[in-house]
Amino acid sequence: MSKIMIACLAVVFGLNAQSQSTVTEKFQKIGTTQEAQQFIDGNQALKPALLHLSYGKDTSLIDKRLLRQNKGDVFSVGYVTYKVLEAKESVNYRASYIFLDGSSLSPTQIDSMKKLIIDKATAGATVEQLSDQFTMDGNNTHGDTGWFFGEEMMPKEFQEAVKNHKKGDLFFVDVTDKNWHYIVKKTYDDDEKKEITVLRANGR
Repeated sequence: MSKIMIACLAVVFGLNAQSQSTVTEKFQKIGTTQEAQQFIDGNQALKPALLHLSYGKDTSLIDKRLLRQNKGDVFSVGYVTYKVLEAKESVNYRASYIFLDGSSLSPTQIDSMKKLIIDKATAGATVEQLSDQFTMDGNNTHGDTGWFFGEEMMPKEFQEAVKNHKKGDLFFVDVTDKNWHYIVKKTYDDDEKKEITVLRANGR
């Protein structure tokens, strides 16, 4: 092989290496979807695209790997580079409950009601039936919270307790500063959600 051909090959490989590293460098400077779109418009040869992925919906191996990443992460798989531009996560919970109002009942009465309700649940009554019979908040959902996330829907003590129990658990939650008392059954597994926006392009 002549020296001229070797030199030409070195230049070609050098340019390839430079173009590959440039993709990662440019991705590291991109922080918004608007900047990503500008990159897409100016680099069509790299076949760039914006991907919108959801946990549980997008299930290919690369989708699952992308969904494990955090906002701002840049990484390559083969000769394709990705950057996570946006990542939104949430966990929703669901339970059924009986509410006892400590402003209307004495501590002794609350304890007696709790024991009575647990005894009935142990004997086979459902929390939904018990809520219809005993709850003091007038709900018409048979005690079902529906899917909830955040203290604007349920007290933080309630949410934390449901979070820390598993489906099927029956337990007490006391909100002491409000004198509220709950008998709760966690009725569903946690509903985890994650949505991400990813910029991809050929090159590294």
